[in-house]
Amino acid sequence: MSLEGKTLKLCSCNGTMRLDAKALAEALGRGAPLTIHRELCRKEAGLFRDALADPELLVACTQEAPLFSELRDASGSGTELRFVNIREAAGWSAEGRAATPKIAALIAAAALPEPEPVPNVEFRSGGQLLVIGPSAAALDWAERLGAPLEPSVLITRNEGGELPIERRYPVWSGGKMRVEGYLGAFEVSWEQENAIDLDLCTRCNACLEACPEGAIDFSYQIDPARCTAQRKCVAACGEVGAIDFARLERERRERFDLVLDLSSEPLLRTPDLPQGYLAPGADPLEQALAAASLAQLVGEFEKPRFFEYKARICAHSRSQLTGCTRCLEVCSTEAIAADGDQVKVEPHLCAGCGGCATVCPSGAIRHAYPGVAHQGRRIKTLLDSYHAAGGKDACLLFHDLEAGRALVQAVGRHAIRGGQGLPARAIPLEAFHVASLGIDLLLGAICYGASQIAIVAPPATQESYRAALKAQLGVAQAILTGLGYGEGHFVLLEVEDAAALERALWALEPARVVAKAASFHLSNEKRGTLDFAFDHLAKHAPAPQDSLALPAGAPYGRLIVDKQSCTLCKACVGACPEAALQDAPEAPVLRFIERNCVQCGLCARTCPEHSITLEPRLLLTALAKQPVTLNEAEPFHCLRCGKPFGTRQMVESMTAKLGAHGMFAGAGLRRLQLCADCRVVDMMENQNETTIFDATGRKP
Repeated sequence: MSLEGKTLKLCSCNGTMRLDAKALAEALGRGAPLTIHRELCRKEAGLFRDALADPELLVACTQEAPLFSELRDASGSGTELRFVNIREAAGWSAEGRAATPKIAALIAAAALPEPEPVPNVEFRSGGQLLVIGPSAAALDWAERLGAPLEPSVLITRNEGGELPIERRYPVWSGGKMRVEGYLGAFEVSWEQENAIDLDLCTRCNACLEACPEGAIDFSYQIDPARCTAQRKCVAACGEVGAIDFARLERERRERFDLVLDLSSEPLLRTPDLPQGYLAPGADPLEQALAAASLAQLVGEFEKPRFFEYKARICAHSRSQLTGCTRCLEVCSTEAIAADGDQVKVEPHLCAGCGGCATVCPSGAIRHAYPGVAHQGRRIKTLLDSYHAAGGKDACLLFHDLEAGRALVQAVGRHAIRGGQGLPARAIPLEAFHVASLGIDLLLGAICYGASQIAIVAPPATQESYRAALKAQLGVAQAILTGLGYGEGHFVLLEVEDAAALERALWALEPARVVAKAASFHLSNEKRGTLDFAFDHLAKHAPAPQDSLALPAGAPYGRLIVDKQSCTLCKACVGACPEAALQDAPEAPVLRFIERNCVQCGLCARTCPEHSITLEPRLLLTALAKQPVTLNEAEPFHCLRCGKPFGTRQMVESMTAKLGAHGMFAGAGLRRLQLCADCRVVDMMENQNETTIFDATGRKP
């Protein structure tokens, strides 16, 4: 939806916002003043219905979005509806009168097209449910959830409860459980720890009568504290074979669509649990809420495939040596696992947080929905509209779609109750998850003219995401500070509630803005976008620099090679996944393109002489994209044919180390100084030379 020529409905929400119709029209490029409604959702609802004749309609109200959608549906109109919040985000503020630039920016961004669609990930759940937990609670919930679900029970601890007389669902018992998978495809394994196999038990009660210690009740599990091993129960069970003390710890495995884990400590400990796995613990209310949601998880579902992965430039590993592990460490769902030299991502487990793309130094894995290109377009539209309307010192306030959004809207509502609301320069901007805000997006926003970027991190934000964001903000700020832009461009707002967020926002001091806003567009290629950002920031830098020191772990830097120990074996060239290290076939030379380096460390780990050291920095001259020589050496010429092979240092090092070894006595040591072809010729010519066959007495 483009704003130009489209219908826009503005409402002052019963006069609680002072909207300037003329100023907004000018800011949005409208020829005539806009109409400001007072009660569009009530008295003026007829005017809304009249506007449904237009194919696209943008309504500046989110509270009554369900009502407006119902009116559209009831009219039979095919109008595309969009909604934007200008009330809590702008109008309800101590600076509401000065919020016209922000309102114009929010409206302009809301009119942009939706992100480009991406392939979907499909889930299929038939309702096969496994209830895991103590016997009484697990059996009780299995009874209640019999329809539309197909329950099974895995008893982890005998705590009362009787097995139903009718065998309506499978019941097992066990320990050492392991749960893997996702909605529609959970694999659960456990070990049979009790002597009675509940799956085989016919519940005939013969064992109860036979047991002299009363160690068996209607849960049909043997209490080991009371059992004295008389084994009369085994004889009573007979050919049914449900009781077998020698069968303890037998491993079993089954597949389920859903898992209800009633254990006091969940079997899965990931910060974000997979869809279809509910772990309410022992709290009865939480158990009831979880059970109520299970029926909604039967059927076919889909979600976007949030990521794209390019294995070719992944710096995870080479030749069984580990380099970069950042995506594995940040993922809150354990959707990413090592896979040889690369990684593999299970799309069904991926929650779309984008943290992996944020920390990936090469851009091998990127957040595809919404991608950086789409987010960049939103930011550019916001800031261009804000500045065109006279706004200054814009602070982009990023928040997620759930807890962060609630905090921001609560700050806006606070203005009605005597609070300040959001500052006029603080522009809320939703991200699917704040973990997706990487250095490419952050510096891109600064290039577009943002003064500050504040990221809301509510208490529920995982610690791995907080650490990743702090690292990204640290690198981005180091670049701006080094170029003379000063401090304070980035802040992570780790706040407990709306009051704390409001105080933090009003306490922020504007940071220095780039002299000229950039015109380039952000792309989904991370390193390419950053190249544009670096060039723009360096061009307009208050204090231009050729290079900048960066914090440890930064994805840019150079390599320092110890020329005394380096033999130019070129093992590092083969290990480099980004083509930052290059060979020169015509001479023993090691070359390096600094802008390609992601500081993964694979070269240093591969080097047999430990001659390579990493140094994080950002080189801002043209030399960053050009190959430079890190080391070169005099070539060694074959003693027989004169052809150059290897380096003199390498050959001399080999001969010095191996000269005292018996295998290289005589002609053997000389052969180390011959090229590969001449070694073969020399061996064929010296037929009288002692061989291994002479030493062993065997014939070749």
